[in-house]
Amino acid sequence: MNNSFKLALIAALVCAGAVTACGDSDTVLADPFTVRVIGLNDYHGNLESPGTYGSNTSILAANRPAVGGADILAAYVAKLKKEVPHAVVVGAGDLIGATPLVSSLFFDEPSVETLNRIGLEFSSVGNHEFDKGSTELLRLQNGGCKQTAGANDPNSCKGATVGTPVPFEGAKFKWLSANVISTSTGKPLLPAYGVKEINGVKVAFIGMTLQATPGIVTPTGVAGLEFREEAATVNALIPELRAAGIESIVVLVHQGGFQTGSLSDINACEGNLAGSDIATIVFRLDDAVDLVISGHTHAAYNCQLPNLKGRKIPVTSTPAFGRVLTSVDLTINPTTRDVSAVSATNVLTSRAADAGVVADATVTKIVDGYKALVSPIASQVLGGISTALSNARSDGACNMPAGDLIADSQLQATKPASFGGAVLAFMNGGGVRSPGFTFASSSAGEGDGNVTYGEAFTVQPFGNSLVTMTLTTTDIKDFLEEQFAGCKGQGAATTRFALPSAGFKYTWDGAQACGARISNVTLNNGSTTETLVDATGTVQNPTKTYRVTVNNFMADGGDGYSTLKKGTNRLGGAQDIDALTAFLAGFKAPKSAYTLGSNPADAGSKRINRVGSSTTCPGAANTNP
Repeated sequence: MNNSFKLALIAALVCAGAVTACGDSDTVLADPFTVRVIGLNDYHGNLESPGTYGSNTSILAANRPAVGGADILAAYVAKLKKEVPHAVVVGAGDLIGATPLVSSLFFDEPSVETLNRIGLEFSSVGNHEFDKGSTELLRLQNGGCKQTAGANDPNSCKGATVGTPVPFEGAKFKWLSANVISTSTGKPLLPAYGVKEINGVKVAFIGMTLQATPGIVTPTGVAGLEFREEAATVNALIPELRAAGIESIVVLVHQGGFQTGSLSDINACEGNLAGSDIATIVFRLDDAVDLVISGHTHAAYNCQLPNLKGRKIPVTSTPAFGRVLTSVDLTINPTTRDVSAVSATNVLTSRAADAGVVADATVTKIVDGYKALVSPIASQVLGGISTALSNARSDGACNMPAGDLIADSQLQATKPASFGGAVLAFMNGGGVRSPGFTFASSSAGEGDGNVTYGEAFTVQPFGNSLVTMTLTTTDIKDFLEEQFAGCKGQGAATTRFALPSAGFKYTWDGAQACGARISNVTLNNGSTTETLVDATGTVQNPTKTYRVTVNNFMADGGDGYSTLKKGTNRLGGAQDIDALTAFLAGFKAPKSAYTLGSNPADAGSKRINRVGSSTTCPGAANTNP
């Protein structure tokens, strides 16, 4: 009896006892096969290289290659796909929003067009996909030109110039979000999952948006939407998927964690993401889930985290802006249709010649086209700074140099009575984007210390509007108290320090109880200094009112600042970028450059002061010195 006949006989005997239909002997006896899942997260429209991997690495600065850029991402994806017979390209959210000017000026159509050519197939929806609201997200999915005042916006549908279809083609990939529900329909705003059939086996990709999204985006952007808990939503879908014969299941979730330690190893998992949101989600997942690709925290890791049954689930993430890609090989058993093994690797997207990867010329042409369109605007010099102003917290009290400048610009824009009559302003720290205001000249060659429009927009990319409101002294004290994790409605896991404008100072003490951490709140109006809260934490003149400026994100309770929703007599103002532009004009040569701390109202101490000796600004629940 020859081998072929033996195999056929065995297959027939197996099928004779099966309760489900059998295919031919090749289907029953086929060997396991590999599917490569190529992932990215937090692209944020970085069409161009964001520079090197970063400073937090053991690699000497001189040896760090430039990484990322849409054209090199396309090339790496092509290389990774070529190495295996079967591959699928996925994302874990924040593909758009908070983007550089070269994408944001054109309503992030360039981001979508480049991702189409990178080969993206499915992606979860991140919080930043809601920056402009669900209607705009659906336009980017489905295509068509941006409408302004009933007509096509002149900055939309630029394909005739850059070499893409006109009108705007929309995303060729599918945005997925099972847990974002339209309250008017009771159904998901976007598909809950996508399915790709490979070698006769269906693989499901479930998209998940972080449940906390309403607290970190402009409330109008998520109006009419409900954000449900991530793990429970995934688990509820498992019976539906299994009924469809799907056993290979991947979760794409926009939520993440951080390694402990140096963070220099993109394939490590120092600390196992202990206590993180993503670890909590994974622990609660149904055992049917085979792989989790995560994002949101802009941190790289390659982990094995336990689910509810104790089985270790591969969980990956890459840093932001296309610096790294995730490559995950799934071994699938065609008989069970399930994943039998997983092997994950994070891959640095080096642009160095010795990496042997050549940028995709088609994508390069598109990026160059948009760069040419935006260049005249981006290269305009707005003003000067005397030193770099980082968006990192500069001390243990949580001051931020770049945030100080922005808060000052917003106060200046709204000080006149006709524009709000503000006496102070606050800027949310998370809205000040990396790297802050750099002193060194950009590639535009504007010279050291000069801030261009493009650089300013990188720091303030959201297009938020300014809102001036009336708050009482008590309101201001409550607002400062709710900066701390778990206090006065602030989220339990995150401490969020806002940045005040010049002349406003306060002290905080993390050793005190919630609601009793703020003291020594003063306001200098240019000639006199007024005490709002004394050294004991007692509010002075509790009902006295002040005109306070914040952006519309904060005004509507964003970042957990619910007290600001009490503000009365609201007056809308200019966009944040316009206020910043006007402010920097006051420091343009031959005028003196902006110097941190030079405002007389700042004399004597920093704006934010801290009791205790800690030199580290807290970002989580631990706020004690």
